[in-house]
Amino acid sequence: MSIIRPRLSAEDSRLAALEAARLLLIEQGPQAVTLKAVGARIGRTHANLLHHFGSAAGLQQALAASMADRITAQIGAVVLRARAGEADPREIVDLTFDAFDKEGAGALASWMILSGDRAALDPIVGAIHRLVDELGPHEDRPVHAITLALTLSALGDALMGEAMAEALGLPRGTAREMALAQILSFAGKDKETTQPG
Repeated sequence: MSIIRPRLSAEDSRLAALEAARLLLIEQGPQAVTLKAVGARIGRTHANLLHHFGSAAGLQQALAASMADRITAQIGAVVLRARAGEADPREIVDLTFDAFDKEGAGALASWMILSGDRAALDPIVGAIHRLVDELGPHEDRPVHAITLALTLSALGDALMGEAMAEALGLPRGTAREMALAQILSFAGKDKETTQPG
């Protein structure tokens, strides 16, 4: 008896592949994001995925673009709420650090850099740049510099934060707290003012 696979549109098939790739990234790391592994997870052939992405590198680049768009949209919404006094800046820090760590963006970016495919980072860098441009300036704060510092802190923490904190005898969340303090210093706020009371 043969297994009948549900017929998906080209876009649905592509979205299913990206979601499977995202889950593989979180569960097993960037080296697991291959056409074969993604195809096995969604019941599609290697040839089908080649049609959509061209190569494993193309799949990883599409995954990076998809993740970057989704994450920057979430962060942008929280930034706007924070500017309106309706959200704590800690949410921005947590979303950024979680994107690079728990969601695997840091590992994926590093994997692509080490593979020699720096152009694959363009979707991530482009999404962050679009977000900063869309948010625009705010109360004479250096939004570009804040974004750079937060992104690099989150990336570094995802790659080495746990090991470094342990080696230095610091709590695991120290880098997040430092990033938050930096944002608040740019905002001219004392850290205590943002704590729920």
